[in-house]
Amino acid sequence: MIINDFFLELVIVLFAARFLGEIAARFRVPSVIGELLAGVIIGPSLLGIIEPDAIIKVLAEIGVTLLLFEVGLETSLVKLAKTGMRAFVVAVGGVVIPFLLGFLISYGFFQLSFLISLFIGSTLTATSIGITMRVLTDLKRQKGRETQIVLGAAVLDDVIGIILLSIVFQLSIGAGLELFEVGKVALFIVLFLLLAPIAAKLVSSTIKHYERKTEIPGLLPTTIVSLILFFAWLAHKVGAPELLGGFAAGLALSPQFALPIGEFFHLHEEFSKKVETQMKPIIHLFSPIFFVTVGLSLDLSAITWNSPFIWILSISLLIVAIAGKLSSGFLLFKEHPWMKWAVGLAMIPRGEVGLIFADVGLANNILDQELYASLIIVIAITTLFTPFAMRYFYHRYRNSLE
Repeated sequence: MIINDFFLELVIVLFAARFLGEIAARFRVPSVIGELLAGVIIGPSLLGIIEPDAIIKVLAEIGVTLLLFEVGLETSLVKLAKTGMRAFVVAVGGVVIPFLLGFLISYGFFQLSFLISLFIGSTLTATSIGITMRVLTDLKRQKGRETQIVLGAAVLDDVIGIILLSIVFQLSIGAGLELFEVGKVALFIVLFLLLAPIAAKLVSSTIKHYERKTEIPGLLPTTIVSLILFFAWLAHKVGAPELLGGFAAGLALSPQFALPIGEFFHLHEEFSKKVETQMKPIIHLFSPIFFVTVGLSLDLSAITWNSPFIWILSISLLIVAIAGKLSSGFLLFKEHPWMKWAVGLAMIPRGEVGLIFADVGLANNILDQELYASLIIVIAITTLFTPFAMRYFYHRYRNSLE
């Protein structure tokens, strides 16, 4: 790609995101909806101005990683720990129920092969933590109790989803199921989630120390972005999604996260606020690129809209996708009914995680074009319309969650 053409593409992406995000906000709709629709409009689905090429996807990955850093920065580890069992129950339910229903309906009703049915079931387990957290932030619910449950459950969903994907991929290439390899990936991810925030805490304490002494402006955002990208790389190396590296770095810089290793390693709230203030413009620059890219990736023009099979399969899988995630919220037996609805709704969007699963299936000849199209329809609807449902729900029942 000629660099000048890329500059123009980036201008279009940023302007479309801002313009449609502002329109959405004017109508009291989460701005993420406008950014997602911007991608659909300027992408292959409608105008075809922008293709989701490698450079745009890299910027989008940076955007969602920075977004998860902001989520981690605003997360109380104490509150997250308190929701541990609730988050675990929601995560397991949000994986097991859609997986089983998706597999059974594909294998039993549509007579698809065992491997394809496994893959479809695995794809339906995805939860887009980026889209969910952005909508909750737009609705000013980022510190709500349901948000802590959803955050913990979505992180666990990502971990379980990666393990499921590795299992299905091994089966697809005829390698058989090697439990040692699957267990190794799971162990590395768990160790990363436990150790990365502590390591990031120690590094960020050093940043704080030198930030007071430097005479050159920009040390703080430069070093913090470097820390986030390094932990994203490290997360990928151990088999976890890159965005979990950003979350771990943000969690370490949160004023609620402390280490009992002396005053030098403690970050005061003033420093955390300084980090947040200087990082927000960078986050707000990159994160819309991610949501536009999700819209760009939904090539709705490639779908054979007059195929009865695609529509019957899509509607069936859509019901499974929505019911499976929604029911995970209702596994919280001791919670208020509206809390159960809030958690279940927030788990529905598939977004970039579902697209990754679908793209792997198509690239490795597990899915044909019709099956791929059906999954894209399911991912598109859960991604684009769930934020509307969440806005309507919070508009009517916000007070019941307080």
